[in-house]
Amino acid sequence: MDEETTGALLVVVSAVGFGTLGIFGKLAEAAGLTVPTLLAARFVIASLLVWGVLSMRGNASVLTGRGLAVALGLGTLGYALMSGLYFVGLGYLTAGLAGIVLYTYPAFVVCLALLSGRETVTPRLVAALVLCLAGVALVLGVDPAGADPLGVTIVLAAAVVYAGYITASGMALDSVRPRTLTAHVLPAAGGAFLAVGSLTGTLSVPAGPAQWSVVVGISLVATIVPIFAFFAGIQRVGASRASVLSTVEPAVTVALGAVYLSEPVTVTTVVGGVLVLAGVVLAQS
Repeated sequence: MDEETTGALLVVVSAVGFGTLGIFGKLAEAAGLTVPTLLAARFVIASLLVWGVLSMRGNASVLTGRGLAVALGLGTLGYALMSGLYFVGLGYLTAGLAGIVLYTYPAFVVCLALLSGRETVTPRLVAALVLCLAGVALVLGVDPAGADPLGVTIVLAAAVVYAGYITASGMALDSVRPRTLTAHVLPAAGGAFLAVGSLTGTLSVPAGPAQWSVVVGISLVATIVPIFAFFAGIQRVGASRASVLSTVEPAVTVALGAVYLSEPVTVTTVVGGVLVLAGVVLAQS
């Protein structure tokens, strides 16, 4: 198998892994796990594993000064806030719809690039934004099976925060390696949920096989494996192709939600999802 094929498969594996997040969120809800408990455990376990793997490979590097401050800010104000909003919104939506709505974030990344002057308004970008927003509007307005307006609003807010996180991360990556930044963002996000859970009285230690299986699953399948698979894949195929290949992520969430959670999948859901993905591909092409 050549390097490009291997890289493409790794990116798809990463997208499939991230596509299970909504499924684990629903399983966590059924198992009685609060959002702070689930996400604190997810990020703490993921942090330990990431630092362990990097240390074994001799790639562990501790940031200091401004780099450390930026990484901690990205973890607490970016990744943690996005994750919290997504999982709260997931309580109002099916996993498939939440995945589709969240995946509008590339359109918001483009909007931020336009506002900052790093991108210019072109017919292609306008068409991409229209497709993404039309897809969400179609899913919400025409056939709202499992689409609560409040949930859509919360997940859209998560998408906006994620776009800001990605934009800021892109600037930070000018001087920091992706794996090093990730190794600092994850524990910062974990610390944020430990603090929120403690202050609100919603933090507890997972108990029983059902809760621990969800926690371990989301840490490994939906966090560690996709993170390292994406890094390995992007080195082989480049950022642009990796971004396009990653658009299978919401489709995976919809399919898994239908198979394992018996979530409804209407024609409108499929058409809306296709419009969102088409907009993402157009924006990133």
